[in-house]
Amino acid sequence: MDQLRYCDVPESHVDRALDLGYLVFHERPESEETRKYHREALLDCDRVGAYDGDTLVGFAAAFRFTISVPGGELPCPGLTFVAVAPTHRRRGVLTAMIGELFRRSAAQGRAVAALWASEAAIYGRFGFGSATHGATVEIDSSRPLALRIAPDERPLRLVDPLDAPALLGPYYDATRAHRPGRIARDEVRWRKEWLADKDEDDEELSPPRVVVLGAPDEPLGGYAVYRTKGGDDDAGTPGLVRVDELEADTPAGAAALWRYLAAIDLTGRVRYWGGAPDDPLHHFAADRDQVRVTRTEPALWLRLLDVRAALTARSWAAPLDLVVEVRDERVPANAGRFRLKVAPDASTASYEPADGRPDLSLDVRELGACYLGGTDPRHLVAAGLVTEHTPGAAAALGAALRTGRLPHTVDEF
Repeated sequence: MDQLRYCDVPESHVDRALDLGYLVFHERPESEETRKYHREALLDCDRVGAYDGDTLVGFAAAFRFTISVPGGELPCPGLTFVAVAPTHRRRGVLTAMIGELFRRSAAQGRAVAALWASEAAIYGRFGFGSATHGATVEIDSSRPLALRIAPDERPLRLVDPLDAPALLGPYYDATRAHRPGRIARDEVRWRKEWLADKDEDDEELSPPRVVVLGAPDEPLGGYAVYRTKGGDDDAGTPGLVRVDELEADTPAGAAALWRYLAAIDLTGRVRYWGGAPDDPLHHFAADRDQVRVTRTEPALWLRLLDVRAALTARSWAAPLDLVVEVRDERVPANAGRFRLKVAPDASTASYEPADGRPDLSLDVRELGACYLGGTDPRHLVAAGLVTEHTPGAAAALGAALRTGRLPHTVDEF
């Protein structure tokens, strides 16, 4: 590894990075349009490469995201397109590239980083913890959707996807104040990620459809972005409605949108990948054999790059006074014993070095998993991942971290 060098990847080498990524992930772009899209995405990233002579043998990029946290938002590098050539595996290339990205992010004052893990076992080693989860929901829509509440009866209308970013953008931005873990979207992200004419993973799906709740002259009450696919009579496969995102102001608004999606002609099933585990649908659906959660899995993984800055930047739900012992093998400045104190009115928090016996001992990975309020520290104590030295310390930390809604995002990257 002594011959490898790590440095910025210039724009002139982005095509090399694409080729390396396609090699490592056993892919090839279906069209020049797809390659152009990937190239444009990487041009908008911070990029680190590993070079063996003039050959690019490792690559890692980070989107310049902003993520919602309880009480506000933080700049958040979003790691993506991480690849190491098969000829250079197990030589510390990945470790060196991620270390370089960590150093750069710290120098830029970024307290957290995030990713979607293709291999969870790898990124936990670098201090990333699973901070949000997604639930895949399947609805049997061969019959009317049974509901326990009355849907909102305001009109539903289809919106041209070309007009959707201007209409949906402000509404989505408002949701970020109530849901930690959500990534800010500009118009480019709306158009490229959510409203692209073709679905990159399934070309049989229709172009995006956008349905909104409320007349044109009244405030938006909610929306759904979805695609459809015809069934196969010979195989006995009904038509599909794939829901990409659904947001609503009220349970009745959500019920109206779900009723609409489950009643689309020539379809018999609805699938929503990665929905919030606390989606009200799980409660107001009258028949849980008709509406089933088929899978729940980690979604966004979070890494606290600067624990003190991250903890003092978020809001809190209850007062707290604990000494925590944090382990962090990758960022030594985070390691040690610290007193985490949240004011009696829960308005501010301090985090300063401390002596004496800790109340809790944990790795920065577990702290990242709990940071957005989606993981209860008591569950990590029960799993043997957090050590509770003072009875009740984990419960107190969990109460202070708690949020009204579970953290959630469907912005995979």
